[in-house]
Amino acid sequence: MNTNFQRKTIKRGWALLVLFLVIFTGMPANPVTVQAETVDETEEGGRVLFLSSYSYGWDTVQIQIEGIKEGIGSDIELDYEFMDTKRVDDEESRRLFTEGLAYRMSKVEPYDVIIVGDDAALQFAMEHVDDLFAGIPVIFEGINSDELAKEAAQSPLVTGVMERLSFEKNIEFAKTCYPDAKKVVAILDNTVTGEANRKIFYAQQEKYPELEFSEINTSELTTEELRAAIAAVDTDSILLYVVMTEDACGRHYTNNQSIALIAKYAQVPAFRMVDGGIGSGLLGGNIVSMELSGKLAAQMAKEIVEGKDPAEFDVIEDSPNVYCVDEAVMRKYGLDLSLIPEGAQIVNHTPTFMERYRELVIPGLLVICVLLLIVLLISLDNLRKGKLAKQLEIEQINLIQANSHDKLTGIRNRAKLEEDIERYTDRGMLRAAFMIDIDDFKGINDNYGHRVGDDALRQVAVRLHALKKDELIAYRYAGDEFIVLLRSWNTDDIHTCAQKCMAVFSEPFELGNVRLQISGSMGIAFYERGMDAKTLTGCADEAMYRAKKSGKNGYMIYDSVKMRKDEGDLNS
Repeated sequence: MNTNFQRKTIKRGWALLVLFLVIFTGMPANPVTVQAETVDETEEGGRVLFLSSYSYGWDTVQIQIEGIKEGIGSDIELDYEFMDTKRVDDEESRRLFTEGLAYRMSKVEPYDVIIVGDDAALQFAMEHVDDLFAGIPVIFEGINSDELAKEAAQSPLVTGVMERLSFEKNIEFAKTCYPDAKKVVAILDNTVTGEANRKIFYAQQEKYPELEFSEINTSELTTEELRAAIAAVDTDSILLYVVMTEDACGRHYTNNQSIALIAKYAQVPAFRMVDGGIGSGLLGGNIVSMELSGKLAAQMAKEIVEGKDPAEFDVIEDSPNVYCVDEAVMRKYGLDLSLIPEGAQIVNHTPTFMERYRELVIPGLLVICVLLLIVLLISLDNLRKGKLAKQLEIEQINLIQANSHDKLTGIRNRAKLEEDIERYTDRGMLRAAFMIDIDDFKGINDNYGHRVGDDALRQVAVRLHALKKDELIAYRYAGDEFIVLLRSWNTDDIHTCAQKCMAVFSEPFELGNVRLQISGSMGIAFYERGMDAKTLTGCADEAMYRAKKSGKNGYMIYDSVKMRKDEGDLNS
């Protein structure tokens, strides 16, 4: 019989006995009797304790609590206790927690149900089933260890919801994103959760013999070794973040700290199997919904409080998993958004035109249809329709060209430069920027006129544009300044490219009736992660300024520690 039901039946029996004595002996109602009845009415809603393996600061715990609150309703009193095993998990901390919990439970009304979150809390509940939780039903959720859950569920007072991280579904999803992958690397530690998931992870090797399975064990690596190991995962590998709460230096990590470290150092997207942290730099995947797990456990607890025997509940073995993907991470690594599984929850979604302007589309289409009808009617009476349409098309092309190309020289302009820098850096294509300035250009204008000066700018632009086949893209930056972007990552070709850029000044320029030998100075800045367009071009500009101060007609490479001349004056 339900223990909660037994307690309530006994209390009601005492209340009836007191009432009998009052009626037949004339005894006044004792204040204690009134108090007992009041307490009994309060207890009709029931009391539930949520015992978490971790702390409230662990983000998945907060998600679990939200689910529990939703599932349990407002009539049941809900308390919380946190073992905080992610930070400290030794014999002394468990002893202190046990003593503290025993004391606190001795000072409050008994609980009708205990909800335990994650493996450590279930282990604790089973160890103290005879002293702290005697006769109290236990509902578990977020359990990784099948053995632990099955052993606990042998008791008629224990049931719950399994947590099964779907390594298989996540590897399958990762393979659709990276079909040429040869390795699978899991980030794990030596905690209870890590050990349970380690067994499941390596059990997948039989299903994927074409993949090499390995791990980054955070418990056995120093902080620096851990960062290096994550950064060393290359593009032929699938990276799975399972759990990381500690390293060999004794440093403890919250989930948010772990995610921030992985997002900072990983060169490939990290797939995730629980919902905490998606949206902060991890790609996501097939995840366990911690909120739904908490909600299911709370609904069981509510039914037990209301009188249902816990033995009637079967363990929910089908983990409540869903796909959840960070669209921003997909874009960052150049992955096709069509690879996102159908029905997946998408975070950091960039609305499409139709999604953003759905309410305006139909009226807009009607307006467009009316306008098209008017154009058609006019066109029937206007033999110049073809000419007007052609002229409009040319103007549109010119407008697009004007927005992205320099009017004088015809090459790309500064606005296009900033757009391309952002695009190339997102794709990992940008190597360096070359800032080129024509030496003594003011003298050309002063001595020969602005028409000759403009012609010089055009001819320099033509020669720079001809370098496009060598992964060098030319832009007019401002005045007599040009920028050339290098998209190649071959470190050996920097000086070769520099020589090619400087070679545009090697031949004299035919400027109308004037034949001039023009020189230029150049500064080179390498792209570093985190640089924006302004910073990159600023570094190149500083290097170019130093080249001019060093005698012009040469180039220098920007060095963040010191500016040094790289190859010297090309004339030397």
